[in-house]
Amino acid sequence: MDAESNSNNFDMRLFRRGEYVVELETRYSLFGQPGKLRTIGWLNSAYSGSYRETLATPAFNLDITQTRRGRIKYGYVLNLEQALTDDIGLFGRWSWNDGKTEIMAFTDIDASLSLGASIKGTRWGRPDDVVGIGGAVNALSKDHRDFIAAGGLGVLIGDGRLNYRNERILETYYAFALNKQLTFTADYQLIVNPAYNADRGPVSIFSGRLHGEF
Repeated sequence: MDAESNSNNFDMRLFRRGEYVVELETRYSLFGQPGKLRTIGWLNSAYSGSYRETLATPAFNLDITQTRRGRIKYGYVLNLEQALTDDIGLFGRWSWNDGKTEIMAFTDIDASLSLGASIKGTRWGRPDDVVGIGGAVNALSKDHRDFIAAGGLGVLIGDGRLNYRNERILETYYAFALNKQLTFTADYQLIVNPAYNADRGPVSIFSGRLHGEF
């Protein structure tokens, strides 16, 4: 585990700190098409702060580092992948954590639901191309949103006076196969209520990626 949130320093007390993960993957066939269900449960033992304890002590001035001690954080993930035809596939994921202590890595999300589809370009004579569309709804726990609204800082968000709404993201892309080794992808994202703030956005993001395998 990180010694502190989103740092490059690791807590080397290996028998007191760490992440423990259990994963079960089930593969099956539905109407002759393959599918995959993945279930993950995890538990972190980390030196971390508490949102609620920080809020409850005005003398800390929203400095969550003042409440850091050994704490447990837990959550789970459900991930589904299902082919509808040889060229069309669906995916979905639900994830959740208890949302009581600061996030140690990545970004500020306590619950997330995402759904989407991908389609190969066989019908328009481009079998190696893929077009995809997906959406996600992200949320913060009550403790986490109260902390941010009071002016606390998360991993990547926090500016006080939070007008909270769930963050919503729509993404679409087209992956164009230049040859067997190179693929160029054009991507568009629309983010509504970015950083969970209804007073911001919406934001449009355009991007391009070049991927090579040799």
